[in-house]
Amino acid sequence: MSSKRLEALYARAESEVIDAITSLRAELGDRVLILGHHYQREEVFRFADVSGDSLKLSQQAAATHVPNIIFCGVHFMAETADILTADDQCVMLPDPAAGCSMADMADGAQVAECWQQLTSVMDPDAQVTPVTYINSTAELKAFCGEHGGAVCTSGNAERVMRWGWGEREKILFFPDRHLGENSALAMGIPENEMVVWRPGEPLGGNSSEALQRARLILWDGFCSVHQLFQPEHSATMRQQHPGIAVLAHPECSREVCEAADFVGSTEMIIRYVVEAPAGSQFAIATELNLVNRLRLQHPDKPIWFLSPMVCMCSTMFRTDPQHLLAALQDVAADRSGNRVQVPTAVAALARIALQRMLDLG
Repeated sequence: MSSKRLEALYARAESEVIDAITSLRAELGDRVLILGHHYQREEVFRFADVSGDSLKLSQQAAATHVPNIIFCGVHFMAETADILTADDQCVMLPDPAAGCSMADMADGAQVAECWQQLTSVMDPDAQVTPVTYINSTAELKAFCGEHGGAVCTSGNAERVMRWGWGEREKILFFPDRHLGENSALAMGIPENEMVVWRPGEPLGGNSSEALQRARLILWDGFCSVHQLFQPEHSATMRQQHPGIAVLAHPECSREVCEAADFVGSTEMIIRYVVEAPAGSQFAIATELNLVNRLRLQHPDKPIWFLSPMVCMCSTMFRTDPQHLLAALQDVAADRSGNRVQVPTAVAALARIALQRMLDLG
């Protein structure tokens, strides 16, 4: 997409851009499917044909024969959609700069180096199951596919980890330390059986003995949004609003999750709020756009954002109406636009890791 074309779109009034999206979307009909992640800004989310978390959106796209998929999310999500959809479906990311800081905290070279270092204290291919959170690059999903591992989501991490331990005695979990730690603690895994792998340090900053003893090796990565929540935020909310329920995403720290009344994925948090009786009060520790949307959708249930600070996903926020309109214009002009294509060999291995997860139900 040329910078001049974007500049021209930004020069137009936003109301005019919104009207143009509405008109062009109707004109394109079943030539395009717009996917909207829960964390998207409202002025983009409103145009989603399907909304949800990253895996659900990719699966929905794969279940269709729509030739053009516009994924309003971030890069790793579009990669997953490309892996799961047919070869003749084009997956487009409105803004190619929409990435994920967590996914960037573990790359293929770092994980390969970790695997190599582990060989000095064990046989990782015989003793370690690699598990990657879906919030990771296709390259890391492929690594798991090649080495007998699997992908997990925030909703099925425990199930996948239970499978992983059934395959081998240890798990290497990346890139999100907190999801791995919170899931393991919920399963009753003692703290002394976990270690943190810090990339760049010899043996990840651990002794050989600690790695041999550990059942869970946690990559030192995190979500830049969810790490901003603190346990004292829950204490403050409970003082200000007696009877309030604190809901937290498992990407939050262990301390925040321990201070919460409920810990669950984005979809689980939404369901929890939807199914609660009128008058229920919530403080929610997850991305701001979703919390604001829940507040608007459920005016009979007072909802607060847990943190006093703004915790918005800045990379999700890059997808704005101007970029969405430009993507629709590309479809109308039969241009591939900002197409996301995972190399065939990488996609094949990544699909194996994804399928292992899906086979678990």
